[in-house]
Amino acid sequence: MNSPQPRPKKPPRWLLRRPDPDAPARLFLFPYSGCGASMYQAWPRRIGAIDVCLIQPPARQNRIAEPHYGTYENMARELVDYLRPYLDRPFAFFGHCGGALPGIEVTRQLAAAGLPLPERVFVSGQVAPHDGPYSRLFELDRDGLRTELGHIITRLGGEPSGPLVEMGLEVLVNDLGANKQYAPGRISVPCAITALGWSEDAEIPTKLMGGWQDTSADCRSVELQGGHFEFLSAPPALLAEIRRDFGDVADVPAEQEQAVG
Repeated sequence: MNSPQPRPKKPPRWLLRRPDPDAPARLFLFPYSGCGASMYQAWPRRIGAIDVCLIQPPARQNRIAEPHYGTYENMARELVDYLRPYLDRPFAFFGHCGGALPGIEVTRQLAAAGLPLPERVFVSGQVAPHDGPYSRLFELDRDGLRTELGHIITRLGGEPSGPLVEMGLEVLVNDLGANKQYAPGRISVPCAITALGWSEDAEIPTKLMGGWQDTSADCRSVELQGGHFEFLSAPPALLAEIRRDFGDVADVPAEQEQAVG
């Protein structure tokens, strides 16, 4: 009697939802340290004609049972393979603070593999790789990080209960570890960059973001109004910068933008 064949492993769920096959462009959003893709719940499903695609790393939310990726290099290696079918039209990456650097590493690995490159990488509230690692959170012990995580959960509209905080704490510690380890030095990214600072950001003041000018031949720096977490609400000024840098491909009336369900 033949032994039963092992069931094939399910592919990693790197995207929270399937990209729209009819969208003319895609924007992939990387979550903030300690969070999952649902942190972008207030963002629209479309920014103009751009399909908003939510990247979901392992070890959180619907991937809670999977091991952490360890380093940005490991994450990028898997993402490059997973995203290949979705790079068939103009696309870009967006990430804020600890979510900005994975987009840089994915771009570097796409270039090394000779694959399509993003039209632009939008880096928000983060220093350039050669100016880091930089974060106030690196100085906190587990109790301090636990308190910080409670504040993040509250900002996302959740209730920081004990079990939820403890699960998220391990993710936050590991995400910060990946940030600390990412030290590629002075790099040149083979695509355009938009460096987005925030006028009231006490975590990463805009004045610390000047190093992005050295990472790309086409780097545009912008300061928007608001604090470190302003991006969570998808303020119109931020969406306008994204549409501006995508160009004509983003052009549909703003009233056609669909809220995330």
